[in-house]
Amino acid sequence: MESEEGPVNDLVSLGLARYEARVYLALVRRESYTAAEVAREADVPRQRVYDVLDALVRRRLATAHPGRVATFTAVAPELAVARLMALQREALERLDRVSANLTAGLVPIWADGRSHTVPLDYIEILRDPKSISEAFTDIQNHAQHELLSFSKPPFVAPGLNTPGIRAVRRLRRNGGSVRAIYTHEALADPETLDNVRRSSAAGEECRFAADLPLKLVVADASLVLCDMPDPVAGTGSTTALYIEHPALAACLRMAFLTVWDGAQTAPADPADPADPADPAAPAEPA
Repeated sequence: MESEEGPVNDLVSLGLARYEARVYLALVRRESYTAAEVAREADVPRQRVYDVLDALVRRRLATAHPGRVATFTAVAPELAVARLMALQREALERLDRVSANLTAGLVPIWADGRSHTVPLDYIEILRDPKSISEAFTDIQNHAQHELLSFSKPPFVAPGLNTPGIRAVRRLRRNGGSVRAIYTHEALADPETLDNVRRSSAAGEECRFAADLPLKLVVADASLVLCDMPDPVAGTGSTTALYIEHPALAACLRMAFLTVWDGAQTAPADPADPADPADPAAPAEPA
């Protein structure tokens, strides 16, 4: 049977089941077979051979001869192959009609969908502290030219902002600008104070204010991450918004620069974290 694997596979490609192909090839080898004989010849289970023979007869690939014991004969190979090819062509024509109708129905829907956008799809609302912290890291990593920030408690990320310090170095190395305004309250936290010193050593310009309206990061006048305190709950709960909107970012950049112009260049604390000469400030590795 190994030598017949090629013809069997070819007949399967033309639409026959594997048992059907094997039985047809067995029928070709002799004038006629009984069901039991062709089952042995084709190595097909006897309980299956009757269904297989009926299928070949329905497809006009074999002929049944009634009698005390029915026998079966294969139609000529050229006629059988021609009939299988005709069935394949009919199937392809049906598929062609189905595909044409499907395309005609879907193309207008697809085209209409290109002109619709989800309202406010440029705003991502974040409430989970982990998601907010990841967004904070993301906006720092996306900054290419300028990074501006208002920094005030409470903080969802650790005080030592290592990704931010790397972003400061990268931006300054590429000629960019990094400016931050911290509240005096933020500097009361030792980790935040250490972060201010390290960021300053990396190239961040920093100023200080008694209070800030909200926590804010603006990157390249196009990306905004801001913290919106809940005015109703009054329990310190907040919602963060991650927004990609150049017009809004430009307005918030102007607001930042206004606060920057009025902020102190040194904190209220005598130990100035922005002063590289401060002996308490640790040296930042290059």
